[in-house]
Amino acid sequence: MHKSILPYSITKLLTCMLMLMCFGISLHAQSDTYEKLLSDFDNSTSVSAANRFFKQLDADEITDSLIIFNENTPVDSVQGQVWYWASVCMYEMQQYKSAEKYGLKSLPLLHDDETKADCLNLIGCIYVRLGDFDQAAAYTKQCLDIDMRSGDDDRISSSLNTLAGIYMAAYQPKEAEVYIIKAIEHAEKALNPARKAILLGMASEIYHALGNDTISLQYADQSYELEKVIGNEHRSAIRLSQKASALIGLHRYSEAEQTLETVIPILRQCGDKHSLAIACNKMGMSLLCQEREKEAIAYYREAADILVETGDLMNEMHSRRGLYESLWKINPDSAKIELDRFDLLKDSLYTNATAENLARYNAEFENDQLQQEISRRQRQHISNIIIIFAIAIIVCLSALIAVRKNQKRQQRRTEELTHEIELLKKMLNAENREAEPSDEEESPDSDESDSNKQFLMNLIKAVNEGLPTGEFGVEAIASKLNMSEQTFRRRLQSATGETPKAYISAIQMEKASNLLLNNPDLPIIEVAEQCGFNDASSFSHTFKRTYGISPSQFRETHA
Repeated sequence: MHKSILPYSITKLLTCMLMLMCFGISLHAQSDTYEKLLSDFDNSTSVSAANRFFKQLDADEITDSLIIFNENTPVDSVQGQVWYWASVCMYEMQQYKSAEKYGLKSLPLLHDDETKADCLNLIGCIYVRLGDFDQAAAYTKQCLDIDMRSGDDDRISSSLNTLAGIYMAAYQPKEAEVYIIKAIEHAEKALNPARKAILLGMASEIYHALGNDTISLQYADQSYELEKVIGNEHRSAIRLSQKASALIGLHRYSEAEQTLETVIPILRQCGDKHSLAIACNKMGMSLLCQEREKEAIAYYREAADILVETGDLMNEMHSRRGLYESLWKINPDSAKIELDRFDLLKDSLYTNATAENLARYNAEFENDQLQQEISRRQRQHISNIIIIFAIAIIVCLSALIAVRKNQKRQQRRTEELTHEIELLKKMLNAENREAEPSDEEESPDSDESDSNKQFLMNLIKAVNEGLPTGEFGVEAIASKLNMSEQTFRRRLQSATGETPKAYISAIQMEKASNLLLNNPDLPIIEVAEQCGFNDASSFSHTFKRTYGISPSQFRETHA
């Protein structure tokens, strides 16, 4: 049986990479172990093989709680989770072809929208690293569609950030600018400082590419200050690396060099090879601009070796160009070799077909409001695309806000609502007692208040009775209360101001919190089942969205 739950939800392009990079040393050391575990599962698809894989993930602190499947879990559910997490591991270890294989195997087996969106975005990230921007945009568009339907500002901001990264990688910074501005707006609504720091860092990179390094430096400084408050040294180093790009653009080469001298040792220590290679490229550029070619060569060479190992063609191209420029005066023959490699990489990454496909996807993202013919351009001059994406996003958000409760408002309301439910449950337990007659005549307002309390007590009773059997949907509860569904909705709205879905979910969460606190030995999967959830993953998502922490953390905090 499940001894714990599945609480982890990946957050998109840079979030996935940055959150997991801190485990880089551990994962690289365990590469052979993971390959063996995955090979065993691939050969048997047994629950025991899956559990061994997840125990290793837990030991390496990749998941925030242990995932264990029981023998009755459907095979496709087990496979979906194993391949998904295998893709996450391989992406972190920068083995992008393996990550692609496992991600594509997992995708058709994932049915929960949030997890499916996470997998789509992860695959999009992988294709960026592999230089296939057409595929990256296709998968990320599917992810954005799911996130837009959810109305979750945090997830929407993450998807938009991924799109910005794709268009940056494809040398279309003007298009990337539109996506990153909208992403920052959504991150501010979501009140997520970690996400905002990532987005500000991406904005710094985009404005550097646009040649506006004054704004780029401002974004980099804002991002770095946020990371310092959060206290993540690794990500702070990445923000400083982005700041170095702006300093180079402003011809402040000495400052950029000093900044990178701080960054590079931190990235070496934490094992983040990919960010290290990018920082080495920047150090090479700052030295080259100071006419210190021999020193620049060493940094460019180190970056190129890492990027060849990881298969990152896009950033390897920058290393080859830097080597060509650094070697030109020292060894023209070697410089010519690097130039040939640069041209080969450029031809493989940036084709007319890729440019046209990205333009087509960009038009789709704008909800067909952008209807113009995209002409072919030469590889080195990708067409300038006029974007009215912001209008489409505002329209979509307006529609979503009209039909969904704001997630943050729901969290603030939860404490008050669950307290009310606890009081009503106590009254429900005492409902068989006979009340003493009152000598005072009750006012109409008192009658209405008592009527609402009795209605809510009946509702809580009906929901709790239906949780074990799964009969607690709006239609089923309305029937138990001898009401039409429409009458039930109006009555609940009048009594509480809440929708049936929100109130029923609050009843589930109130019961879950009591079970977790009053039954410390009860497995979390059994808590989920008693609260009407078919699987621990859905229970964990709902609980964490309500209380801000996982069930296991809630139990430990309130022990």
